Amino acid sequence: MFITCLDLEGVLIPEIWIAIAKYTKIPQLEITTREEPDYDKLMKKRIEILYMNNITLNEIQNIIKKMKPIQGAKKFLEWLHELSEIFILTDSYLEFAKPMVKALGNYGLFCHNLEINEEGKIIDYTLRLQNMKKLTVQKLHELNYVIIAVGDSYNDIAMLKEADFGLLFNPPENVRAEFSQFPSFFEYTELKKKIKEILKS
Repeated sequence: MFITCLDLEGVLIPEIWIAIAKYTKIPQLEITTREEPDYDKLMKKRIEILYMNNITLNEIQNIIKKMKPIQGAKKFLEWLHELSEIFILTDSYLEFAKPMVKALGNYGLFCHNLEINEEGKIIDYTLRLQNMKKLTVQKLHELNYVIIAVGDSYNDIAMLKEADFGLLFNPPENVRAEFSQFPSFFEYTELKKKIKEILKS
């Protein structure tokens, strides 16, 4: 039996931090895991910038409420769900991701959590587990599932390597070039075609 594990941002929804950067007019927040492979370094810098600019979680959630999934993402998931179980594995946070996953159809969500102070500011983050994406795939393998994994960034590579079939969707050129062993796709129609081939093999 197949399970498909998909990253959220960049694969199913636009990058949340880029939306925050545009809304707040803080270009430093545009940096994502597509450019910075050190996740802890990236998050600490983001939290510092938000804190120094007095940006609260509530303000960020209001930005996220205005976002929509990538065009075609919901229909793609509906199609995929007829063929495979679906888990969304993201290094985003429940406080960010939940409304977006609801808009996509409420599939299984594995993510992290934020720590918020009394002023409503983000002061830290709590990982559900180090290497959560990779370890989730490992545990699913122990349950005798065949895993297809789809991601776009540096923080997805361990998951793609652990999966039976690792696929890149809309990766930046640096990730695509560095990890050319994973086929890249840029439209859901192309991705559907590849998944059909995998399921028939």
